[in-house]
Amino acid sequence: MNQLKQKGFTLVEIAIVLVIVGLLIGGVLKGQEMITNAKLKRIESDNAGIAAAMFSYQDRYLQLPGDDLAAADRFTLYGTNINANGNGSGTIDGVWNVTPTTDILAAGADETNLFFAHLRASGLVAGDGVDDTKPSNAYGGLIGVQDGALDISGTVTIFGGIDGPVARIIEGRLDDGAPDTGRIQSETSPGPMGPGVISGDSGAGYVDSGRYDMAFRL
Repeated sequence: MNQLKQKGFTLVEIAIVLVIVGLLIGGVLKGQEMITNAKLKRIESDNAGIAAAMFSYQDRYLQLPGDDLAAADRFTLYGTNINANGNGSGTIDGVWNVTPTTDILAAGADETNLFFAHLRASGLVAGDGVDDTKPSNAYGGLIGVQDGALDISGTVTIFGGIDGPVARIIEGRLDDGAPDTGRIQSETSPGPMGPGVISGDSGAGYVDSGRYDMAFRL
């Protein structure tokens, strides 16, 4: 009588499969880590780039971009259209996430939107100088500016819609780790970001399930 042989995986085969699965999982996790690090680096470089462009504009024209009272005379693409001018008050007025006009010559714009239009007109930032739309950050939120946001003195850059775990990493790398103190402060997104406003999670730190608008002092 012929005996039927049982078919199945040997211990060696199972071990090989487990090793392969482990390598695949490790590769996926490593890839996610690399993507996260790349996005964090982009936020840091975007913030540094905006600061450099703003200070270069100020050194060149003795005016703040967005607040520049003479932009219409300074840049030929504006002609003499006064909608391109700020009010020359010395601060960039307006809310960081105000809706853009996309064409400042047709409708005019808040100074927080003119900020990017003036930088584009000067060649310090790529793009059309009549376009006041805001760039997007690495996590899909907007990048804007606002004077005195969250009681941080001076012009502040704001990166919107940052996930809680990422916000915590940024704070740990660049500041003091707390959402309501230091040169980087945050408000639960979407938040007002006005003077005197502190993070909705102040004292408790960043919450993984939360999203934050992060303000960086320039």
